[in-house]
Amino acid sequence: MTKIAKPFPKIKLMSGQTHLKKLITGMKPVLNTGEYIFSTLKTIENIQRKDVLCEFKEAEGTTLVMERQKADTYSLPYTYIASWITLNIHSSLEAVGFTAIISTLLAKNNISCNIMAGFYHDHLFVDCKDGQKTIQILTELSKDGSFESF
Repeated sequence: MTKIAKPFPKIKLMSGQTHLKKLITGMKPVLNTGEYIFSTLKTIENIQRKDVLCEFKEAEGTTLVMERQKADTYSLPYTYIASWITLNIHSSLEAVGFTAIISTLLAKNNISCNIMAGFYHDHLFVDCKDGQKTIQILTELSKDGSFESF
């Protein structure tokens, strides 16, 4: 007997902001609680999906981002411990320059930044020692709104 997949519930999708000045001045960076790691595995069949924040399939293996504490329970290998920052503004996936400005500003402050886009928000992973500093820099950028020098 063939199972018929149930359709997903319909969600009203709203397009996000594309205007660069509005994105910069409207963003509210939030430092999420916890420490996060990046690990890579050839197979993820023994990892419960509920424990994974996000994943990306690459030729070499599947990259997982998850809370450090959960990764430790699985004995996953990792070398990078990050703070997770959410930019609370509904940015469009088609917005041009927003994350480029963010990464350029952080690079000028010697902060490495790994950016991931969700449908509604952009998310930054910075070294855990730089989490608070990143929030301060981004909050100042949002208040100042001055990004033309980038």
